[in-house]
Amino acid sequence: MLMSDVKRVIEQVSRDRGIDKEILVKTLEEALKSAARKKFGTRVDIEVRYSDELGEIEVFQFKDVVEKVTEPDLEITFEEALKLDPGCELGDSIGTKMDTTTFGRIAAQSAKQVIIQKMKDAERSVVYESFVNRKGEIINGIVQRIDKRDIIVNLGRTEAVLPVREQVPRETYRRGDRIRAYILDVLQESRGPQIILSRSHPSFLIALFKTEVPEISEGIVSIMAAAREPGSRAKIAVASNDSDIDPVGACVGMKGSRVQSVVHELKGEKIDIIPWRSDSAKFVCSALSPAEISRVIVDEASLAMEVVVPDEYLSVAIGKRGQNVRLASKLTGWHIDVKSETNYSEAMRTGYDALLKLPGVGAGTADALKEQGFYSVEDVASAPMEALMQIKGISEKKAGALLGAAELALATKDEDQDSKVPGESTEDLPPEKEHDEPEHRVNQKDEADEPEETS
Repeated sequence: MLMSDVKRVIEQVSRDRGIDKEILVKTLEEALKSAARKKFGTRVDIEVRYSDELGEIEVFQFKDVVEKVTEPDLEITFEEALKLDPGCELGDSIGTKMDTTTFGRIAAQSAKQVIIQKMKDAERSVVYESFVNRKGEIINGIVQRIDKRDIIVNLGRTEAVLPVREQVPRETYRRGDRIRAYILDVLQESRGPQIILSRSHPSFLIALFKTEVPEISEGIVSIMAAAREPGSRAKIAVASNDSDIDPVGACVGMKGSRVQSVVHELKGEKIDIIPWRSDSAKFVCSALSPAEISRVIVDEASLAMEVVVPDEYLSVAIGKRGQNVRLASKLTGWHIDVKSETNYSEAMRTGYDALLKLPGVGAGTADALKEQGFYSVEDVASAPMEALMQIKGISEKKAGALLGAAELALATKDEDQDSKVPGESTEDLPPEKEHDEPEHRVNQKDEADEPEETS
């Protein structure tokens, strides 16, 4: 670095490491300044400059011009200063070029350490800057090693990590395997940039479709939502801003070529492509395809829907181990409760009979309540009085009495359930059927696979 070919070295390192030449020059200047201070102390006024013309770095020591020198490292006599610069005056600061070979072994070692550290910092900064704006992209790499189930991926200039939580279940990789993943995040840490990859994130599915479907990358077709159970099944909702372009058909491709490319990359993960609807009820119905829907009861306040399907479509709507309804719920953002028509009718009949048992409620009032969406005693008990008063034939006085009767009926029901017959134990009762997702209530557990979807 102190040789005349330092310019060539800087250009070569800049080219090989991808580091800006200005950063290298500044690093060398700081290293030589540090070495000079190691040799001559911190009080010495040192200035380091890189000469692009000479191709070397020059070190200058500045001293104040005085009549009598008391501190040789900081001052120079007026007579000596005139030899260097005939136009100088007392009080001026004049610089003299230093011989860098006099810095000594320790100072040179210190300069070397500074250069190495600065080079590492510069490389880390370059890597971080080159990847931080690539979040959301798909990148190719080679499996370098497996570290505590995390996969370390060689990206060429740096390494990335595919954490076990971002891996697809049952996917296995060995050292040297090629891998394709989604850049989930880029972190700036003390040990260097940390690039986090993912193959299980829904955005990986979206990014794959962007690479396979030109209409998506061009902005004509949009993926409005996506939900995955990685390695098993996924759903995406698509929309088009061009009425002449079918968004589902664009994603499927000729003879399914586009979607099959995505399925192949995801090692056989099934993908349902459904049209996005602005109407939430229609969107949920589409998300539950291929099941047919008889009716939908919407609860806007709690973002919940009760979906009624023909008995023969119950297993299709729920899916194997509840997968279809679970994915539909993730995709739409609605809590979905699927019921068969038989069970729904039975529940409606039971609720209607319970309403008739309330004091002062006849068939006319029960029908009026039913028409306004009050199907059970629970619905009445939880309703505000103003809502009941809007029903034909129900005055303020009757609404109050109706609320009181409904609350009393519920309280009595709860007391009856809490009281047990002596010697009776819940352990003697048959176990309830379990489902993968308790929040999506179903009345029948499906034991068969749903029909193969057409994507």
